[in-house]
Amino acid sequence: MNVSKWLRKSLFILISILTFGLVTPSENLWQADAGSSKQPKKDDIAEDGQQQIFNLHTGYYSQSLADSFERGEFISALMEGAEMNAYAKFGDKIGPRIGTEFNEIILPKIDEAITEITAQYSDKDLEQLAISEKPASGRGEKIFHIYNELTGMDIIRFHVRLERPPQDGYWFNFHYHTYHDRFSSHKDLGRIYWDTNTPPQWSDARPLSKKL
Repeated sequence: MNVSKWLRKSLFILISILTFGLVTPSENLWQADAGSSKQPKKDDIAEDGQQQIFNLHTGYYSQSLADSFERGEFISALMEGAEMNAYAKFGDKIGPRIGTEFNEIILPKIDEAITEITAQYSDKDLEQLAISEKPASGRGEKIFHIYNELTGMDIIRFHVRLERPPQDGYWFNFHYHTYHDRFSSHKDLGRIYWDTNTPPQWSDARPLSKKL
């Protein structure tokens, strides 16, 4: 019990005994006591001045909901990085020719794949994920990888492979692999036709995507 609160209650009892109950302490004494009990505890206030919320289930304090982790915003940031890495890989020779089909066919499926695999993670674990910063150039397949920053291990890899079926010209085959089967299976995202002529090599330009 707070010492000052204890003294006030003791004083009240002492006065009542000495005066046989004829004199009662001022109500201000009790109002002060009641007011002090309603003041938020120091531990209930965050250091930045924002009030914290006590979770009855966990027994811990947490920041207000306004400061909580936003899963949707995080996935949107991943998608922004995915698109920027893709166009950095395409460069100014391939990008303008396949950009429209990529946005309409491939990008929505990349979004679906990212949403599906990140749904398996809690908010806390999701915050550890990051996107790789540089796609492969030349004839390399890598567009980008999503990996765990703590372990350095990839969880999903998005690639594009150049294909040339017999008498059918050149195609860009977009696909991805996941850690579930050690990246062995090939999960299709779609194909985009190029031409009968050999396409240029992928650009070695660095992507414009920012770190999450």
